Amino acid sequence: MQQIQNGEVLELGKRLVGQVLDPMKRRFVGKDEIVDLMGVALVAGENLFLLGPPGTAKSALVFELGRRLRGPVFEYLLTRFTEPNELFGPFDIRRLREGELVTNTEGMLPEASLVFLDELLNSNSAILNSLLMALNERVFRRGREKRDMPTLIVVGASNRLPEDEALGALFDRFLLRVTCDNVPADRLTEVLDRGWALDLGLDQTEAGVDVDDVRRLHGALGTVDLAELRRPIADLVIRLRHAGLAVSDRRAVKLQRLVAASALLCGRQRAIASDLWVFRYIWDTVEQQEVLAAIVQDVLKSAEATPADHPRARNNAPDPEALARELQDLQTRAGDASLSEADRAVLKDNLGLLAARCQWVMHEPHREALDRQVEQLWATLGDRP
Repeated sequence: MQQIQNGEVLELGKRLVGQVLDPMKRRFVGKDEIVDLMGVALVAGENLFLLGPPGTAKSALVFELGRRLRGPVFEYLLTRFTEPNELFGPFDIRRLREGELVTNTEGMLPEASLVFLDELLNSNSAILNSLLMALNERVFRRGREKRDMPTLIVVGASNRLPEDEALGALFDRFLLRVTCDNVPADRLTEVLDRGWALDLGLDQTEAGVDVDDVRRLHGALGTVDLAELRRPIADLVIRLRHAGLAVSDRRAVKLQRLVAASALLCGRQRAIASDLWVFRYIWDTVEQQEVLAAIVQDVLKSAEATPADHPRARNNAPDPEALARELQDLQTRAGDASLSEADRAVLKDNLGLLAARCQWVMHEPHREALDRQVEQLWATLGDRP
């Protein structure tokens, strides 16, 4: 891989953000989080898993990313009857007549820069092994045939999480995971407006960067100084393991790629504590998301905010007004005279989670007001669990 100079790294990172990621955020309402993760996965050469229902712009996001990178995109909706030929291409008939088993991969997954696999967890055993190697090693292998793939990122999507061990191995190849839902009702008008322009092709600006430039940025991962974060990363991994999250040594090593990618996207060749925001997105179950976010947020709070931080590092604080409404709703339910002990226990669990989220509120007066609501609720419900 050709080495690039420091100034080029800074310029490439800025261009990827300014000409690809930021315009995508303006086009897609409520998808900033996903776009930021696409950027990190792209630079890190890792895969991204989207959990959510159909119709939430998952494929549109991937195609828009591909358009702005001007690279080939491969999309496929998997079913349990999908055959390897549908993803990797058929055997070349002409070469087959000559006694050679060679796959014609033109326009198929092995030649794409960006890949989107919808309903990923419908994968069957016939394609699982080939897919695992493609996801993990960026290598296409079929019989004696073996070739490197130019794939920068694979985005997988499903409306469920894996339930059996074989699919769990497939899911494990997606280092980053994020939910993709319909936008809140109060932003639906924005969705209609921007979606109309997108649907009719009214905004077809051609700004973007070349795929080769992204590859050069990817090649600069090794120039990022991670020395001062090695101990904090190790401490965070140990803390996550103690909280019940399975972070293997292999995953811990690969997570450094995400940290380095965050730094490059901020125009830095030195990783800082705020780059650990990427650890929020390594959950295995929906239930782990809140615990994981709380632990990572606790780490980020100890780091002084600077203009050099990735915006996602300081963009995950909860809305104090929304928390106040949730606490008020809890107060109303807690005042029900017919409340059973089981119901009371559930409310206590909910209150414990809300109390933890209140501590993430950055504005001190808002946080203190929320703390007072929490204390009033504990007094109503009884002792803390």
